Amino acid sequence: MTNYLDFEKPLAEIEGKAEELRALARSNSEMDVVAEAGALDRKAADLLRDLYKNLSPWRKCQVARHPDRPHCRDVIEALFTDYTPLAGDRTFGEDAAVVGGLARHNDRPVMVIGHEKGNDTKSRIVRNFGMARPEGYRKAVRLMQLADRFNLPVITLVDTPGAYPGKGAEERGQSEAIARATETCLSIGVPLVSVIIGEGGSGGAVALASANRVAMLEHSVYSVISPEGCASILWKDAEKMREAAEALRLTAQDLIKLGVIDRIIDEPLGGAHRDRARTIADVGKTIEAMLADLSKKDRAALILDRREKFLRMGAKGLAA
Repeated sequence: MTNYLDFEKPLAEIEGKAEELRALARSNSEMDVVAEAGALDRKAADLLRDLYKNLSPWRKCQVARHPDRPHCRDVIEALFTDYTPLAGDRTFGEDAAVVGGLARHNDRPVMVIGHEKGNDTKSRIVRNFGMARPEGYRKAVRLMQLADRFNLPVITLVDTPGAYPGKGAEERGQSEAIARATETCLSIGVPLVSVIIGEGGSGGAVALASANRVAMLEHSVYSVISPEGCASILWKDAEKMREAAEALRLTAQDLIKLGVIDRIIDEPLGGAHRDRARTIADVGKTIEAMLADLSKKDRAALILDRREKFLRMGAKGLAA
């Protein structure tokens, strides 16, 4: 069953009518609905194309948050072999919002780390909806340092509304843990590539995405704050999230122009959730291409490449 977004309601009605006709035909073999159902299918395809032809930033946020979108664990299961998950930060405990471990990508040993939101009510609660606590970022630091020690490329998959803002997380040093993870990203001497597969929210995303190369799925978003949070601060009204989304320049198309990301991965018409297998395969091809781009750089060159990438962002902004 397809989960439709608010702006897809007209599409839901047309596709629903087509399915009703087919259901009637299945219950009565004498009914011929091929022509009528085909006409509705064509109408639905045209409407889907029109809806996704020029999505607004707010609608992209909705697509990025779609519950059926491929999540971190889906990507790991499809693209990596010999995956061995590693748990705990060796300081406080385990955080299920951040997953990671040793694996092989196209038979190359790597370390893969990412945010996991969960795919149903129970798992979303366990995963804290992808919002990591300090121990999640400290686990990421531990895994990145392990990869650095054994000269393994690091691949990160980002999908989080942001770091968890709860009292306990702040008491255990949330901001320090995020800063330490960001520092580790910038200092390790192995290739580090990142893909924003859904939401890239605030420092919670930057902590895993301060990489040599950053790619985004076409309808994913990456911003300093959520549109709702921004609207609450600037206008004291979370309902102004549409205006906030426009102002934040959070789409992949905006961010590649600003030099914040390096690649955009096309999504199937209607979003990644409409063809998960194709989307994941394209993520895999992009990861392979980004790693190949970095393969001839030595330790010092990789660190310098990362440093210059982020310094260029500021210089570009000042020049503008």
